[in-house]
Amino acid sequence: MNFKVKQLLTLNLIKMLDLFGKAILDYQIKNKSENLITETSISEADEMDISYLFRTYNEMPKIEQLALDLTKGKTLDVGCGAGSHSLFLQNERKIIVKAIDISENAIKTCKLRGLEQALCQDVLTINSEKFDTILLLMNGTGIFKKKEMSIDYLIHLKKLLAENGQILIDSSDIKYMYTKTKLKKMTKENKYYGEIEFTITYKNKTGIPFPWLYLDCNTFKKLSEKVGFKFEVVQKGTHFDYLAKLSI
Repeated sequence: MNFKVKQLLTLNLIKMLDLFGKAILDYQIKNKSENLITETSISEADEMDISYLFRTYNEMPKIEQLALDLTKGKTLDVGCGAGSHSLFLQNERKIIVKAIDISENAIKTCKLRGLEQALCQDVLTINSEKFDTILLLMNGTGIFKKKEMSIDYLIHLKKLLAENGQILIDSSDIKYMYTKTKLKKMTKENKYYGEIEFTITYKNKTGIPFPWLYLDCNTFKKLSEKVGFKFEVVQKGTHFDYLAKLSI
């Protein structure tokens, strides 16, 4: 089974319940929304206030603000969620932006909020378009799912870049969440500590666990350079997070 087919099958399983999208749409249409419960393979359950996904530019972390400040030209917003980043670019910066997400309900929300180009689409299915900026925010490396799959995604993203284009993507180094003993064991087993599983619960329904990837700077730099990217950390956050710029 080839890479793209395998990924699309995985995405179809996640989309069956679309709890993330339902929570976003409920909040938008005021349909008795509740907080999302998120749990990972390395952390306990935690509540996420949906209103955070509807934040304004001034309410965003500095890393996201900088990413939007650096955005130029025709833009692709991958994993747009409720569309807050794209709406700012469209309305305040007058930038042509195409927002995509695998959640149908998230895209419905984006359209209700006035986003002109919002499509329920996986980035792997885009082939014929070119973009000056590709945005992947709120741990954008998560969509790579596994370290070994990062190269395939980076190769595909590279094909979507126009001449002098850029990818603006953030991630975090989550090494701090492990004990030294656990890290040594993972190293011996040839496992990367940034590979985890997420589970979402909303209104007493629990979705299928899905893989998510956090990449530390050094690992991400090596993977990017293998594909022919220039890798640059343009901003470090307050808690092991960072914004990277990839260019050809």
